[in-house]
Amino acid sequence: MNGIAAAQASTLGSWVKALQRCLDAAGFDSEPLLRSADLSVQDLDEPNLRLPIANVDRFWKRAVETTRDPLLGLRAASHITLTSSHALGFAVGASRTLREAFERIARYGAVVSDAVECEMLAQGGEYHFVIRRHDGLDLAHESIDMMVALYVRFCRSHLGREFSPLRIELRRPVPEGRVGYERILRTPLSYGRAQDRIVFDRRSLEQRLDGGNPELARLTDAIVQKMLLSVGRGCIRERVRAVLTQRLEHGEPTQKDVARMLNMCVRTLQRRLAGDGTGYKELLDATRRELALHHLRESGGNISKVTYRVGFSSSSSFTRAFRRWTGSSPTSWRAREQRDQASRG
Repeated sequence: MNGIAAAQASTLGSWVKALQRCLDAAGFDSEPLLRSADLSVQDLDEPNLRLPIANVDRFWKRAVETTRDPLLGLRAASHITLTSSHALGFAVGASRTLREAFERIARYGAVVSDAVECEMLAQGGEYHFVIRRHDGLDLAHESIDMMVALYVRFCRSHLGREFSPLRIELRRPVPEGRVGYERILRTPLSYGRAQDRIVFDRRSLEQRLDGGNPELARLTDAIVQKMLLSVGRGCIRERVRAVLTQRLEHGEPTQKDVARMLNMCVRTLQRRLAGDGTGYKELLDATRRELALHHLRESGGNISKVTYRVGFSSSSSFTRAFRRWTGSSPTSWRAREQRDQASRG
């Protein structure tokens, strides 16, 4: 994200409300802190209102200064509710595995805040959930702490209170409340790292969840995709991915098609994507790959069905692209995934 786009980043007011609740619960008056950041309690009560990240970050930093609580971000995570993330909270909650849940957060997280970009990476027997802060944004470390603590709490709500990630890497310097971090997160922690990262063992994230509901997940995915299209200029990459996700099953959309759906001309689309360090073909390829892997896991191995759902006109062209992405054919990849799932129980 370039400097101009970073200045236009925003966050859902309902997400920021968690910090307000945390302050009030601890006996602090949140209203003057909100006013000092040019925000109000009424702003946080509007479920669809997006707040400028500059104001939100100022609120976080004033809260940290006032409370002098090094664990403020970790505590605020307990005040986030299912609806804090709008429809994304329901989509994540309806996921069949934690892997699927974190993939949804990575894909659609910009509906909550486009100040960061999340990515889910498979590395051997591990999954790495990476939180990247966009260039030009000096975010309060505590706001990232809240995200990390929330995702750990989410895992424990499904896998049991004793669950912990393999390790957590944080960009922030060593906090004054280091012992408190270790007590709450209960996993090896390292500080001053290049990116914020939660590392999980693959087996845990592949377990089927009792509350998984594919139909509800699909319905809420559609709502979230529409929300992404309305997110401001700072989220062009995610907005294009949302259009592609919606349109690929009808065939490969052209740049002109996507630009029209985003109410801009092709040259503006190209310029905005270039400013975000990417291009249309690159995003199209990445979106196809992500959707292909997802559909192959969930479709029972129906290659023809997946071929058309990701916008290819023939199985042969899909297979060539899939070999380029993964080094193997769709059939071989799916068989290996099934064996891995069986071995993980």
